[in-house]
Amino acid sequence: MANNRPPGVFDWSPAEPSKLFYQSGSRRPIFDRALGVHVWTTDGARYIDASSGAMVSNIGHSNPRVLAAMRAQMETGTFAYRLHFESEPAERLATALGRLCPPGLSRVFFASGGSEAVESAIKLARQYALARGEPARTQVISRYPAYHGSTFGTLALTGYDPLTRPFAPMYHDMPKIPAPRAYLDRDNLTDDEKGFKYAEALREKIEEIGPARALAFIMEPIGGASTGALVAPDSYYQRIRDICDEYGLLLIYDEVMTGVGRTGKFLAAEHWNQSPDIVVLGKGLGAGYAPLSAIVSRSDIVEAVLADGGFMHGYTYAGNPLACSAGLAVLKEIIDGNLIGNAARRGDTLKSRLSVLMERFPFIGDVRGKGLLLAFELVSDRATMAPLPKALNAFHRLVEIAYANKLVIYARRTRGGDEGDHFLVCPPMIVDDADIDEIMDKLTASLAQFAREAELPDRQG
Repeated sequence: MANNRPPGVFDWSPAEPSKLFYQSGSRRPIFDRALGVHVWTTDGARYIDASSGAMVSNIGHSNPRVLAAMRAQMETGTFAYRLHFESEPAERLATALGRLCPPGLSRVFFASGGSEAVESAIKLARQYALARGEPARTQVISRYPAYHGSTFGTLALTGYDPLTRPFAPMYHDMPKIPAPRAYLDRDNLTDDEKGFKYAEALREKIEEIGPARALAFIMEPIGGASTGALVAPDSYYQRIRDICDEYGLLLIYDEVMTGVGRTGKFLAAEHWNQSPDIVVLGKGLGAGYAPLSAIVSRSDIVEAVLADGGFMHGYTYAGNPLACSAGLAVLKEIIDGNLIGNAARRGDTLKSRLSVLMERFPFIGDVRGKGLLLAFELVSDRATMAPLPKALNAFHRLVEIAYANKLVIYARRTRGGDEGDHFLVCPPMIVDDADIDEIMDKLTASLAQFAREAELPDRQG
């Protein structure tokens, strides 16, 4: 037993086989170092990170100014528990977020990851309803497909069957409306009419469950992993806001993936001049340098909850000074380096080049997204948008081919998790033209190899 060993005698080397486990038993090469948009493994291979990890490393890897800011904080202290001490990094970061978010969003609560932040948002919404004397409001409406996290609370909002199915008997599922996948529709409606149609599904669901029970509506303004950079018709966004206001629901934007500049605006909400009641941030807020997420809320919501006995919720690492120092330095890189503008410009270039691939590969059915949150979807028939046969496992196989070509992309199944194949191409916001060339060369070669294996058409093959 380890506790019977003599003092100072312990084997710290990694075990073989590995004692770690995650989502599967498959193994990857061992990470060695990373810089900018590239990652090296201990065998000397260099990969281009075209998905920013899991859409996290927004400012690239190993930024020296962020690392310096973290070292400076380490010299003064790495932990200050929020119930005992306030910290300057947390205060400064909260102030910065309030200034960067749309008017009205000014109160900040920190957490360590997206699931924690979404959970915080729905708990704040619930306590606000109690503070207002509306205890019947318990139902948070979300969309299907969608992804909002992996805790039991956030799984209730998530619409992705492989992730939710095993645990469904263990939590209380929340009501869903269809995600606005207008690109799949085959009708004669205009874009505006399609947006209104999908938004009106919210009204129908509120009436179905009873307006007095409806607490909030949560949505990704641009779809993430479950829908692959899905953008609704422009008319959708204001109509959703109007319906929430009509029935007294809080509107929550899950911007864990879209926020902090990735889409070419600080918040994706700004593309449609929206100011939701609560915004959820994560991923790019810490940008891979420290676990960090946040909710940013209307002040009156927070004040009502605090006056009613306080926010009955919290995490050990909420407002951690080291994480907040990293977040401040990340924001400074984004603002001072105009990385939001770069995301918009390079995103237009990358999206255009991804769209050109549709001419060569007829099984690419759609290219979508904004800024550097982009995706393409594979189909068996572009006219009907029927998905590829499930047995091809395209969402897995193309990722593996790309990985062998030293290209990192991110994939999920599009149609609720059981079929369909989309691939997110979301490089760091520091990407330049040479990086885009490298991504496109490797992606094109990977698609050509997949086409050969799957016996799919390649017009240059």
